[in-house]
Amino acid sequence: MTTEPERRVRALDDETVASIAAGEVITRPEDAVVELVENALDADAARVEVTVVGDGTDLLRVRDDGRGMSEADAALAVERHATSKLGDAADLRRVETLGFRGEALPSIAAAGRLELVTNDGGSRGTRVVAGDGDKRVEPVGRARGTTVEVRDLFADTPARRQSLASSRAEFARVSDAVSRYALARPDVAFSLVHDGGGDSDGRGGREVFSTPGSGDYADAVLGVYDRDVAGRSTTFESERTVTDDGESVTVRVEGLLAHPSVTRSRRDHVYTAVNGRAFPSETLRRAVVAGYGDLLPDGRAPVAVVAVSLPPAWCDHNVHPAKREVRLRAQRAVEEAVRDAVREALSTADLRRSEEVAMDLDSTLEPLDGADGRFDDVRVIGQFRGLYVLCEADDDLLVVDQHAAHERVNYERLRAARESDDGRAVESVDVDPPAAVSLSPAQAAAADEWREELARLGYRLEPFGGGTVRVAGVPAPMGRAADPASLRDALDALRAGETPADAADRLLKDLACHPSLKAGDELSVEAATRLVERLGSCDQPYACPHGRPTVLSIEEETFVRGFERRSTRMG
Repeated sequence: MTTEPERRVRALDDETVASIAAGEVITRPEDAVVELVENALDADAARVEVTVVGDGTDLLRVRDDGRGMSEADAALAVERHATSKLGDAADLRRVETLGFRGEALPSIAAAGRLELVTNDGGSRGTRVVAGDGDKRVEPVGRARGTTVEVRDLFADTPARRQSLASSRAEFARVSDAVSRYALARPDVAFSLVHDGGGDSDGRGGREVFSTPGSGDYADAVLGVYDRDVAGRSTTFESERTVTDDGESVTVRVEGLLAHPSVTRSRRDHVYTAVNGRAFPSETLRRAVVAGYGDLLPDGRAPVAVVAVSLPPAWCDHNVHPAKREVRLRAQRAVEEAVRDAVREALSTADLRRSEEVAMDLDSTLEPLDGADGRFDDVRVIGQFRGLYVLCEADDDLLVVDQHAAHERVNYERLRAARESDDGRAVESVDVDPPAAVSLSPAQAAAADEWREELARLGYRLEPFGGGTVRVAGVPAPMGRAADPASLRDALDALRAGETPADAADRLLKDLACHPSLKAGDELSVEAATRLVERLGSCDQPYACPHGRPTVLSIEEETFVRGFERRSTRMG
């Protein structure tokens, strides 16, 4: 007597169906691609190949080498509310897979013509064709894995098709969706092929990108971006304990952070994932940017991939029909864990900027590896144009922007003084005679409100009457006095509507600039050496408080190529 093999795909009961948020909603090609890619990952695929013709409405194909399905499972998988990922409604609270709403196949079949070819490792595979309410099942040859093709998407719903954006815009959405998963899952090899000409099969299309599936975030970034990003980045992993309502769990944060010299104008290039689901979480993006702190230039955003893992019961994926949101338990604490992990990773990374020096050659500078991040072996050899300090560091030439470096040193000293437990004020010097500074009515009111904070920052004010104050003392970090008129900038920062802490930090950045070395200031070798040593002792020595780089590193090999000499490196 033979027994029928246990099915992995099953129809859900009415209670579970009612508990699912809104079923699959396929409103554009991107939605279908996301669902199919997630199904492939849930099937433990090591390789996922995505092919798109035009904007995706003509043809979408997702092919994987994961666990396929038996004939019985394949036939049931295109039925409404049939899934291999849930047993009952209770599983909704502890789901560990990326999809569970019927694996999207019925919804996709309702929006277009679907062909599923799959094999779970048996002697033959199964083809299922579904669309227009019909279903055909037949045997077919195929190796282990699954291929899903979707054609004529929204052909029967012209209003929805007409509501789509341009072909380029829709493909851009698809490309971004596949990129998110390629970056969040570096252990899986991804490829994206696009046939913009509309070939019916898409087999002559252009490969947009591919990743090797090595498990290294840098390899994945190199496949999606380029060497400029991958080469100037640092990978990281961190574990934090998060507590909520008496329960403590471990939150793991890992990924890749491009150096602050690699930025974009928007946060679109901050990729986030939670328990393997890649989606653009604005809250986690903000946490990542907060982790960069003042390393970023004003108005710029980083390139980063940050994946968060926590117990399934602590995240709810069933809050958005298109899976574009995930609700986290202890959301604020998780965000803080992400911010701190990013900040810690950047504090130990070598963020010096490495640039190309052409010397009339088409030369390329490779990114630095293993460089001493705190300038212990740096020797000052001179100054250039009263702007830059030139240093010898092993086989490299370091060029230090003396103003940016001095700003960083001043800022961290000011910040340390402000955060000190003994409440002492920032070092200041007398202004003799006191300088009269005229203020607007709003600035004058702010001067009264923030008098204590201003005193801690080094400003001593005396009343004078009307809209004028007398400045009797000014901040003097490193003995260089700020201009009394800088009080106006300090007051504007405090009036900017930020929290006192943020406003004060903005004030510190502005204060750090006023007394810093300026262009044309001559430095002796001894003074320049002290500046470089102080920069090396900073928490973040590679950028000024406003995000500009402080150090440029030029490899000896650049000069070797430029002068056609033999390298002096030994070994």
